Amino acid sequence: MKPRSPRRRAAAVIAALTACAALTATQAQAQATPAQDVITPATKFYVDPHSKAARQALVDFRNGDIENAANMAGLASWPQAEWFTEGTPDEVRVKVNRLVRRARAVDRTPVLVAYDVPGRDCSQYSSGGAASSAAYRKWIDAFAAGVGDDRAVVVVEPDGLANLPRDCGPTTDPTGELTAARVADLAYAVKTLKARSRTAVYLDAGNVQWRAVGDIAQRLLDAGVQYGDGFALNVSNNHPTDHNARYGTWIAKCIWFATKGPGQARGHTDWCASQYYSSAAPNDGAPGHAVSPTDPATWRWTDAWFDQNVGTPPADDLDHFVIDTSRNGRGAWTPAPGKYSGDPEIWCNAPGRGLGPRPTADTGVPLVDAYLWIKIPGESDGSCTRSTGGTIDHEYGIVDPPAGTWWPDQAHALARNAVPRLTFNR
Repeated sequence: MKPRSPRRRAAAVIAALTACAALTATQAQAQATPAQDVITPATKFYVDPHSKAARQALVDFRNGDIENAANMAGLASWPQAEWFTEGTPDEVRVKVNRLVRRARAVDRTPVLVAYDVPGRDCSQYSSGGAASSAAYRKWIDAFAAGVGDDRAVVVVEPDGLANLPRDCGPTTDPTGELTAARVADLAYAVKTLKARSRTAVYLDAGNVQWRAVGDIAQRLLDAGVQYGDGFALNVSNNHPTDHNARYGTWIAKCIWFATKGPGQARGHTDWCASQYYSSAAPNDGAPGHAVSPTDPATWRWTDAWFDQNVGTPPADDLDHFVIDTSRNGRGAWTPAPGKYSGDPEIWCNAPGRGLGPRPTADTGVPLVDAYLWIKIPGESDGSCTRSTGGTIDHEYGIVDPPAGTWWPDQAHALARNAVPRLTFNR
């Protein structure tokens, strides 16, 4: 096959950019989703025709960088979440309402992220949030009012539950007051948002390499997951989709076990096997006879515990979940052995990663309602230092952009390394 000439490639990019701009108009041809089913396999998510990727495609094209322009046009054609991270109640109400109205006009379902809980991110790269619980609840009230009766999917507070104030350090919350307030705030957000008639609400639960199954299951129950539609996994991370799907299924079964299972199990999420330990394993020191979080082959012991103790609960009794696949096409990053003496921050602007499975509500996995691009591909995680004591990220040789800042080089790499290969969303 002959390679396309620069003129033909440029024409293809122009066509793709034109299609991006017209995408919302063509979306309106789909039929509406029933009010009682915000997400079904037929659900189509909203694409912002003026996204950062779309603007980057124009910049690249004007600079004569046809290959990256084409990739950015492809990236821009896929639905991504919109994050709401600050502002007064009036401001967030107006911005949320503007988004859901745009989505309604083309008969699509927008994905929104509520990210303003007090003390978020342990005052690290994405620090910030409302000044108090009272201020946060007014903000959530306004967020919900902005959604109104339109269809929407809302992911509640990434990392807010897996990274509670008590997890930030021994001096952050010595009395437990801050942690109790955080859990109550999250429960308020879930209940308030779910009170809207056509809103699907997913409470963030970290990722497969973070909290043990029983730990996060109890946190989810404490924070009101039962009042929403389920939970979200892998937000802003890059662990493989199938690993998170397995983890999420264990969490759902653990919640069932501790709330609807055998009488003696009530309240005992701590009995659940996890990605770190299973009492069903021999645990005798022989290779493969204990669960390792980094060796999915050993997770058969976790599966065995759930088979023995939980069985197959009624599907309608299990919580569902969504998975962020925006950067997990190549799985997790592992730095070269010995390169870093401290925490290499494998989650933070991990190099060499690629876009993962495309956003869809037709996952084929019973408990997975959708694969979503929740983290905006191309936005920085913050100025990662890999615990080297300086300001330079030694994976890139620069000071990384602040959290949430658009980073063209990262966007280009994610698109170039996509697995499966990036194509235009038609």
